[in-house]
Amino acid sequence: MPLFYIHETSCISPQSTFLQPNLEILSIPVDKKLMAIEPAYEDIPVNILRRMGKAVRLGAGCALPIIKKEIEINGIIIGTSNGGMEDCFKFLNQIIQYEEGQLTPGNFVQSTMNAIAAQIGLLSKNKSYNITHVHRGLSFENAAIDAAMQLNENLNSNFLLGAVDEISAYNYNIENLGGWYREENIAGIDLYTTDANGSIAGEGAAMFLVNNKKENAIAGLDAVHIIHSEDEVTVQHQLKSFLAEHLAAGEKIDLFLSGENGDNRFLKFYTACENLMDENISIARFKHMSGEFTTAAAIAVWLACYIIQDQKLPLHMLKRKGAHASYKKILLYNNYRGVQHSFMLLSPAV
Repeated sequence: MPLFYIHETSCISPQSTFLQPNLEILSIPVDKKLMAIEPAYEDIPVNILRRMGKAVRLGAGCALPIIKKEIEINGIIIGTSNGGMEDCFKFLNQIIQYEEGQLTPGNFVQSTMNAIAAQIGLLSKNKSYNITHVHRGLSFENAAIDAAMQLNENLNSNFLLGAVDEISAYNYNIENLGGWYREENIAGIDLYTTDANGSIAGEGAAMFLVNNKKENAIAGLDAVHIIHSEDEVTVQHQLKSFLAEHLAAGEKIDLFLSGENGDNRFLKFYTACENLMDENISIARFKHMSGEFTTAAAIAVWLACYIIQDQKLPLHMLKRKGAHASYKKILLYNNYRGVQHSFMLLSPAV
C-alpha cells in the first residue's frame, strides 16, 4: 500500500503548469534565472495580496485552487528552504535604515519560513495542523514523510502537502558568488550539453491534496527515502536497496525521472544511478524546466503525476527512450549539491 494517494495537484513554475498545463513550449531563462510565471491570483483579496512577499504569493496562489474545492483539509504541511527570504532581508535593512525606529511590520510578518503555511491557513480559515519543514534540499521530502505519518494516525483525513521557494535577490547574489550558478546565460535545454560548474536558478510552488483513499486518486506515493552522502557508490547502493525493498519480484520501473541539473560536479551521482536502469527504462530530466532550487523535487512529483495521468512525456524531457509503452512506475531521484539525496517512487492508483 502507498504511503498516501494524491488526488489534486497544482503547480506554479517557470513553465506553463498552472491550471491548464502546456509543457511542450519551454520558457527560457532571463538574466540566468528561471522565474516563476505568476498568475493573476484572482482568489486572493487585493488588500492582502499587495502585502504578500513573493514566496507567500506563490504558495497561497498555488494552494487555493485545491482548497476551494469544498474538501475538508485537516492539516497544511509545507516544505521550504528560502521561503520569505526576500522580506527577511528587507526587514533587516530597515532596522539599519531607520536605526531600529518605526519599522514596517509587513516585511517582518512575511519574513519567516512558516508565513506561507500560516497565510494559507488564514485564507482558508483552517485552524488544524499547520507546520513548515525547513531542511534545505530535503524540505519537501520531509514534509511528505510527515504527511504519511499523519495519515497513518488519522486514517480518514485530508492534508494539503506542498513546497515553495523563491529566487531572493540577496540569496541569489550570495550563491552566485559561491559558484552555484552558470556564469553565462544559456537556454535551459543547453544545461545538459555544456560541461561546466553551476546550474540555472529556479523557483516555484507545487501543492497536493493527499489522503488514504484510493478511489479517484491520480497516483500513489509508494515510498520515500532520504540520505546524506558525498559518495556516489553509497548513493547507488542505497538506490539498489530501495528498489529491491519497494518493487515486487520481477517488477520494473518504467521511467527514471532525474534531477540532473547540468552541474558537472554532481553528474557522477546521476550517472551512478542511471547505470542501474536497464535499456527498457526511459530516462527523463526536469531541471531545464524548473531550474535548480531546494524544493525542486516537488515540481518533479507534480510532473510525475501529470505523466501518470496523461501518459504523455514531452520530448525535451527525454534523455533516453525505453521500450516500455506506458509510464506507470516512476522513480524520482534528486540531489542537492552533492550531499542531500532523495528517492521517491510513484505509481497509478489502480
